[in-house]
Formats: sequence, structure tokens, C-alpha cells
Amino acid sequence: MATQDTPLNWRGALPFWLSFALVPLVWVGAVKGGLWILLTPAATWYLFSMLDGLLGLDTKNPDPLRADHDLRLYTLLTSAWVPVQAINLFALIAYIAPAEHLTAFEKFGVFFGMGILSGTIGITYSHELMHQKGKLERWLGDLLLAMVLYSHFRSEHLLVHHIHVGTPKDPVTARYNEGFHRFYPRVLAQSLRSSFRAEKAMLARKKLPWHDPRNPFFRYWGLQLTALLIAYIVGGGVGVVLFITQAGIAIWQLELVNYVEHYGLTRRYKGNGKYEHVQPRHSWNSAHMASNWLLINLQRHSDHHYKPDRRFPLLQNYSEDDAPQLPYGYAVMTVAAMIPPLWRRIMNPKVRAWRQKYYPDITDWSAYNAGRQPEEVR
Repeated sequence: MATQDTPLNWRGALPFWLSFALVPLVWVGAVKGGLWILLTPAATWYLFSMLDGLLGLDTKNPDPLRADHDLRLYTLLTSAWVPVQAINLFALIAYIAPAEHLTAFEKFGVFFGMGILSGTIGITYSHELMHQKGKLERWLGDLLLAMVLYSHFRSEHLLVHHIHVGTPKDPVTARYNEGFHRFYPRVLAQSLRSSFRAEKAMLARKKLPWHDPRNPFFRYWGLQLTALLIAYIVGGGVGVVLFITQAGIAIWQLELVNYVEHYGLTRRYKGNGKYEHVQPRHSWNSAHMASNWLLINLQRHSDHHYKPDRRFPLLQNYSEDDAPQLPYGYAVMTVAAMIPPLWRRIMNPKVRAWRQKYYPDITDWSAYNAGRQPEEVR
């Protein structure tokens, strides 16, 4: 993994700000209706996929030791999105709820597009913010998650996923041959339970009950209820339905990405309930340039798990020698994930090749495939 001190100036930051250009597209659909409601999903899913094909891969790496003051144009991006999404979401509800020029299907279509923005961009930015040490950035991340009714994602991601990724204790690690349509209901239920248990266990270590006010779930519930109340104030009952619609689409987008990121990749069981340390090889990596602009380098996922506190502009790309590579960016791969036979045809051979490369001595993968702890190493 060679490091090249790529410039982190306004020219380098500008492509990541393209996400703001997607906001007006939702309003075009809201005003015009008809096929214009497809503009947002077309731009996020297909335009950036086409740009990936044209621009190719970005394998250059910045100096990972660059100081935070060199990254101001990048850190401002994620913070600035929070008020933009909030104003856009609730203004859209106020406009769409009483709108007579749109059918019910067109209203759904507009908020399908809004859900793509609040999921693809909003949750991705909240993921960056929740990993930071500052209270303000973490609060901003909480606000974004409250807008999609998925606040527990912060607890699940920080206290469960990053610790247990690639093991049976991580609901988000998709198992080999597990189709997305089986993965999705499983992860919805298990991640909520595991995140609450993790926070309860943290409080117990301080000899505090689960209902102590310091349990962040009380903040999560309060923020989510506030978001629903605002939706009701500006749009009535229809506004609440529209709000829940975009939240559902956003959650679906998030879990599609979670499915892709670790599909079939497991850490070696070492016995006594312990697994090997997380390595870059335990996440699928993608260096596709345009989709990494949209997703603020989330596809450099191998490095994110290896160094979770590294800000997005400093994330490193890994070559095929160090981490498994996706054939396309997330936009294409998440569409493939919705078609299980296509997904298995693309990814199962890659998982088998990964196993042979890194763990040729493991001959029985049945426990790993089923999400169970293997038998004790003798």
C-alpha cells in the first residue's frame, strides 16, 4: 500500500461536495411529478455508476498523518449537510402533503428519492460524524439518524459491529450464501437487540441500571419523536406517512450497503471464544472514483475497519494483495444484491477464492456459513 501525498485542498474537496447538487433534483420531481420523480434515483444509482466506468479507479493515498486543520473543507462538508437535509426534508413534507397536482404514487416516488438522499448521503455522513471524538459532531450524527428513525445504528455500529465484525456476534456481517432478502429482516431485529444489550452492558459495568438517564437510547427516542412531531406539524398525518416512507427507504439503503461490505468474510476462530484481530482482508474494498465521491470514501472500507478513527479524506486504498476487491462500486453492487442469483454468481466465487488465499488450512466452513462459532481448536 504505497502512500502518495495527494493534495487535500479545495480542488480535492470539491468533488465530495457534489452531494449538494442532488438536493434540487428531489424538488424537480416534487414540482413536475410524472417521470421527473425518477431523477434522484437515476442520478445517485446510474449517473455515478457511469462516471465510475468513465473515470475508473482512484488508488492514490494521502498521507494518513495529515492534521485536522488541513481537512477543514472536508469536515465542513459532513456538518453542513445536517441543516440542509433537515430543511429539505421538512420543507418537502410541507409542500407535498397538501399538493393536489401529484397522485399518491407520485408523492411516494418523491419521498423514495428523498429516502435515497437521507440514506445514501445522510446516513453515510452520520457514520463519519459518529466516529469523531467531538461532542458536536456526534450530536450532528445523531440528528441525521433521528431523521430516518434509526438512531440505534450509532450504538450498534460502534459497540457491536466494529468489535465483532466477521464473527457470529455481529448481525451486520452477511453470511456466505445468505441472500439479502433473508439478511434484511434478520439484521433489523438483531441489530436493535444487540445495540440495546451493548449499551445496557456498558451501564452495568458502571453499576448503573439500563434505565439510567445516561443510556443514549433515551436521547435516540426523544430525537425520533421530535422528528415525527415536526413532520406532523408541517404535514399532518400525511406528513408522518411521508416521513416514515423516506426513513424506510433510507434504512433499506443502509442495510444494502452493510450487506455488501462484509459478505462472506469471516475472521478465523482461535478457540476459547476468541477470534483473530480485524485486518483489511475482512472488508470488501472498492477504489471506484465517482462513487467514493458520493459516499465520502466509504468504499475504502478495509482501511476504515483497520483504522476506525481515520477521517474520510485520509482513508487508504488497499490493493488486491492486501484486501478483497469489489468488481464495481456500491451503486452497482447494491442493485446486484437485490437479485440473489446474480449476486451469488458474482460474489460466491470471490468468497471462495478469498478463503483459499487467506485460510487454505480451513476445510470445514459450515459453522462460519451458518453464523455459528466453530468447534474449539484442539
